[in-house]
Amino acid sequence: MQKKYQTIDDFLSDSSFKEWVYSGKENEQWDEWISRNGNLVELLEQAKLYLMAMKVNEPLITENEVNEALSHTWEKIYQKENVWYFGIIKYYNQHKALSKIAALLLFGLSLVWIYNRHNTHESTLAYEDLIEKQDDGLIEEANNTTKPQLVILSDGSSVLLQPNSKLSYPKFFDKNERNVFLQGEAFFEISKNPQRPFYVYSNEVVTKVVGTSFRIKAYKDQPEVDVVVRTGKVQVSSNKDLTSAFKTVVLLPNQSIRFQRKSLMFDQVETIVQTNPQGNTEVIESINFEFVDAPVSQIFESLQKAYLIHIDYPEEKLKDCYLTTSLSDQPLAEKLKIICESLGSNTRYEMNGNQVSIFSTGCN
Repeated sequence: MQKKYQTIDDFLSDSSFKEWVYSGKENEQWDEWISRNGNLVELLEQAKLYLMAMKVNEPLITENEVNEALSHTWEKIYQKENVWYFGIIKYYNQHKALSKIAALLLFGLSLVWIYNRHNTHESTLAYEDLIEKQDDGLIEEANNTTKPQLVILSDGSSVLLQPNSKLSYPKFFDKNERNVFLQGEAFFEISKNPQRPFYVYSNEVVTKVVGTSFRIKAYKDQPEVDVVVRTGKVQVSSNKDLTSAFKTVVLLPNQSIRFQRKSLMFDQVETIVQTNPQGNTEVIESINFEFVDAPVSQIFESLQKAYLIHIDYPEEKLKDCYLTTSLSDQPLAEKLKIICESLGSNTRYEMNGNQVSIFSTGCN
């Protein structure tokens, strides 16, 4: 069973699904599908309910059964929202003379309400949904600590993954594009490559970049997705697989946008006047990577603070080395490469996790 089921319509258009529901018999294929797709079982049950309502045989339904179904359905609806037609149920309960036809009509209205709500306001995409669509194997980094975690991608891009966040990415990127998937919050510094755009899929939002630095906040249980650009330019879009109201917003340095997951709409672009770091999330964004005749020790100290890494270098041999350089729009690997090349051909670095070793005989 290869078909993807993302909406109620996907189930209703499947002949094998309709045959299974109408026959009421066990089906190994559907039993296996349910066991592998636990997150979609609620959607399947709604599709079954909708399908049975369309094939209802009125003489087989008693008034008590209709009343019980109505009460159960409307109770769930009213617990979520104080909808205007709750008064209809109250009126119905006070007038027992209403016929089964009226009751069935109300039952049908409730099903339509659930169907429309699911396909408009609650049609969301979570991290698991995005990962499920990928054919190739992905590497997943999950930060279960209390501090940001540094992730270096195969193209040299660096990602500071915040606590309670996940990032999935391929071991090697495709030759045409670079795709990663985020749940939670992360700060990205992307290696420049105009021929291979970089895409971050986070809930219902897709962020496209060529080379820049930006932050995305997209937690599974929060109603918004935030994108904040520090350097360069990014293109933020709603996921075209989710809604026909496809929209793209371009963000420049020090601009941010918020996407409302329930309405599938973007808020107005905001300009960041000043940054006041509130903990680990914004530390790297508060550091100035523009250095003028700065000692190498000071540059290494800034990198350690920004990326939560440890840099081991020959202090005595580099104590009289000063650099003037701009590292503001570079991922960590590129920053280290620029520093080593500036010090001379006899300087190189090695990186293992959050441990960086600098090998040098001194600066030129």
